[in-house]
Amino acid sequence: MIRAATVVVCVVLVCLGLAALPLGAQVPPGTKLHRVGVLWQGGSPPPGPRMESFREGLREPGYVEGQNVAIDLRYAETGERLRALAGELVQLNVNVIVAFGDQAPAMAQRATSVVPIVAVADDIVGTGLVPSLARPGGNMTGMTILSPELSAKRLAVLKELIPKLTRVAVMWDPANRSQLTATEEAARSLSVKLQVLEVRNRDVPRAFQAAKNSRAEALNVLASPLLSSLQESIMDQAASNRLPAIYQWKEHADAGGLISYGPSLAAIWRQAGLIASKILKGANPATLPVEQPTRFELVINMRTAKALRLKVPPSLRVRADHTIE
Repeated sequence: MIRAATVVVCVVLVCLGLAALPLGAQVPPGTKLHRVGVLWQGGSPPPGPRMESFREGLREPGYVEGQNVAIDLRYAETGERLRALAGELVQLNVNVIVAFGDQAPAMAQRATSVVPIVAVADDIVGTGLVPSLARPGGNMTGMTILSPELSAKRLAVLKELIPKLTRVAVMWDPANRSQLTATEEAARSLSVKLQVLEVRNRDVPRAFQAAKNSRAEALNVLASPLLSSLQESIMDQAASNRLPAIYQWKEHADAGGLISYGPSLAAIWRQAGLIASKILKGANPATLPVEQPTRFELVINMRTAKALRLKVPPSLRVRADHTIE
């Protein structure tokens, strides 16, 4: 009777392990299976090209999903739910947790001081996730996207695009606090008045109504996984309100946004996969330096500019990495 019960338990555990793998995946006999947890702040899975690029980063050093690595994706909008999901990943005995944004890495850090964490954060030092880029210490390393500096730079790009600009609405996720100070400092130097629009509970139309009521002349969308997950709604509202807006990723301009400035989204997620693979191969996150993007893209959607009756200055157009005609 005891032997039969043991067999049943083993079968259940095997089934649970296989259930976490992609449909149709087969792990070759004798192959060690690594587990990678992905923690994302958003109400839906990360939109493309994020996970595709992440898998590409894992594949390059030889980690192929369904063969020698399993990816456990968890996502939620609120901090406490993210913390609970981070705890789930710890219970699954993942080898590394890869967390995106400022809030998800913080929740992963609260959930474990043992499991290595790769944080892809807007400002990894400024938010206190690690004390140093060169030697992050503890169980966390990763990549910082330099979002405070880039948010300020995007405001300057808006001012160059619209020289008479005096009032700018800033769409801000309160969970990602690190960017607002740099943007406010840039606004003072550019003689631009900011209106901060906090986006809570996915209420994008309310934020745009507030911008309209204050007669905002343009919109700067700050970096945030939550705001990225609301990309379609934000761009639809910007178009219907005829509000010129600048975004973080090239994909925003490709999808109809007016202008974007920032690192390559695909490159960021691919690099996250590469950093995770270093840890799977035995690297210590405490001594693995935090990485930074080195290339930034300026993309202008000329069709959207024409629809808004905006004349793009030649100085801005000549600097663009891509223009969408």
